[in-house]
Amino acid sequence: MLSRLSSLRSAGLRNAMHRVRRFSKEPPQAKIRKRDAKDTPKNAYYWKAKYEHAKDQLKVTAGAVFLFAGAMGYAYMSQEDAPPAPAPAPAPVAPPPEPVVVERTGGRQRRAIIMLFGPPGAGKGTQAPALCEKLGLPHLSTGDMLRAAVKAETKVGLQAKAAMESGSLVSDEIVVGIIRDRIQEDDCVNGFVLDGFPRTIPQTKMLDQTLSESDEVVTAVVELNVPDEALETRICGRWIHKASGRSYHATYAPAMPKSLIDTNGAKACAENMKDDVTGEQLIQRKDDTPEALKKRLEGYHAMTTPILEHYRPTGVVQQVDATQSSKKVWAALSAMTVAF
Repeated sequence: MLSRLSSLRSAGLRNAMHRVRRFSKEPPQAKIRKRDAKDTPKNAYYWKAKYEHAKDQLKVTAGAVFLFAGAMGYAYMSQEDAPPAPAPAPAPVAPPPEPVVVERTGGRQRRAIIMLFGPPGAGKGTQAPALCEKLGLPHLSTGDMLRAAVKAETKVGLQAKAAMESGSLVSDEIVVGIIRDRIQEDDCVNGFVLDGFPRTIPQTKMLDQTLSESDEVVTAVVELNVPDEALETRICGRWIHKASGRSYHATYAPAMPKSLIDTNGAKACAENMKDDVTGEQLIQRKDDTPEALKKRLEGYHAMTTPILEHYRPTGVVQQVDATQSSKKVWAALSAMTVAF
């Protein structure tokens, strides 16, 4: 019994001592963690504080705006009291340009209207495309325009078709009507080159009348001039290969076929005029004989001379020596285009 009481007393003493030691110790220092915005609870007090802060910021901004507006108003009112600035002197007014009067003197105008003449064998077929390419103008041939109008079945084209089907000549009025329609197309806005027209003085006067309706005149009349004697040598010495159209010459060395050169100076004939490529026989056209050429030249001079004289007083007639090489002829013709 005594031992039991002794053990209980010992246990109570140990418990009492333990409690004393536990409460006598200083509490450990707690770690202080930095406050984070995430720790703030998003409750009604939080949002009220945010609202009050925004309202204060708005008041400050509104006060600044009103202050700035008052300053600007004061500055504006101060400027009204100042004397007005002198008005700038008026700029000098340029006199109106003088109206451009197009006279029948070959003067400059918007469109370049060029006539190209040349006898058979003068090289017009070589120079005309080069001239049109340099000036950027269409090449208008009477035959091509007539065929195009008939194919398009225009009003004047149908009239021309009816005349041809009846076996009669196409009248000057129809031809000039075809040209009037053609030169109104878009590619003629800067001008055109007429080849093979006009052929008579009545056609010339009708063309002048048509151009005068738009206050225009012919700006250049160019003739490739070659003496008849030189033309006879050129035309009558020409031989062609019918299948390909290749052209050769009996007396002009650069254009001689090899078959003629190999004969060492023999006279050109059917036996020694062969095509260089195929070796086939060359032929002469029926109108490349002296008799046919004479008639063609007579008709050319009868047609061209009056037309040149018609335009000569206007100062637009130009003549090119076409007895030279084609390169020299083109150089002379190209130099003239400045005045076109």
